[in-house]
Amino acid sequence: MKKSIVVAAALVTFGCGSGERSKPKPADTAPVPVKTVAVESVEWPAVYEATGTVRARTSAVISAKVMGHVREVKVQTGDHVRAGDLLVLIDARDLDAAHAQAEAALGEARSALPEASNAIASAKAQLELAQVTLRRMKDLFDKRSVSNQEFDEAAARLRVAEAGHQMALARRSQVEQKIRQAEEAVKSAAIMRGYAEIRAPFAGAVTEKRVEPGNLAAPGAPLLTLEQAGAYRLEALVEESRLPSIRTGQAVTVELDAFDKTISARVSEIVPAVDASSRAFTVKIDLPAIPNLRSGVFGRARFPMGVRKVLAIPAGAVAEQ
Repeated sequence: MKKSIVVAAALVTFGCGSGERSKPKPADTAPVPVKTVAVESVEWPAVYEATGTVRARTSAVISAKVMGHVREVKVQTGDHVRAGDLLVLIDARDLDAAHAQAEAALGEARSALPEASNAIASAKAQLELAQVTLRRMKDLFDKRSVSNQEFDEAAARLRVAEAGHQMALARRSQVEQKIRQAEEAVKSAAIMRGYAEIRAPFAGAVTEKRVEPGNLAAPGAPLLTLEQAGAYRLEALVEESRLPSIRTGQAVTVELDAFDKTISARVSEIVPAVDASSRAFTVKIDLPAIPNLRSGVFGRARFPMGVRKVLAIPAGAVAEQ
């Protein structure tokens, strides 16, 4: 029994040792022809690339100057408006009442003007009569035909007439002053009433809407955001170490991924203040008019930085995989 087990084990061991196979010889292959190119040292343009965001050159947060409930909102986000278009209408019944009251005060002031003019005419007539009378009394007094008292009374009547004439002139001046004040009050009331109609300060697009009919509009509270049409720029973040190399008016190229195009532009403004968190400063680059361009579009600005020495080979010598 023990012998059969040993023999079987020996057979198994022998079978495993005889399983080795011979390795195939490598097949003969033809040589592959190749070409060589010389590596050259050339001057290569040095370019610094900075990323940024497209923003409107001119934007305005539209708010109310008077308090009141919003009656109508004439625009929606994305709408294009022209300068002077009505955007928001505020309930202005109290302003209408103030304007009507100012117009009534103006009418009352103007109604007093004819009376003042008539008073001047009457006082002037009394003055002229007193002047003629005094001249006559003077002739009679010189001829000793009238007494001293009669002459003095005539002179006194002239002084009274002169004073009455001056008072009438002053009265009309006061009336005219009240008329001017009432006219200014009407203009002021009209201006305040006009604030109930909020209009677009320039042509552009509505980018944000924060108000609905029925809301209470408070002075200074944002209602809409408006961006001027056709005036955009790229605001790129540039490393602080590049500040000496960037200058206003510098020609740059801008690539906008959303439009798949490269644009020639110029630096219009440099914000020298460096952000402490990113260690970068903002460079503003004016962009030409581009259809459908909007704020928030991603862009890349490439700043030329002179030339540098590099090792170059022909592009055809490089295979990409």
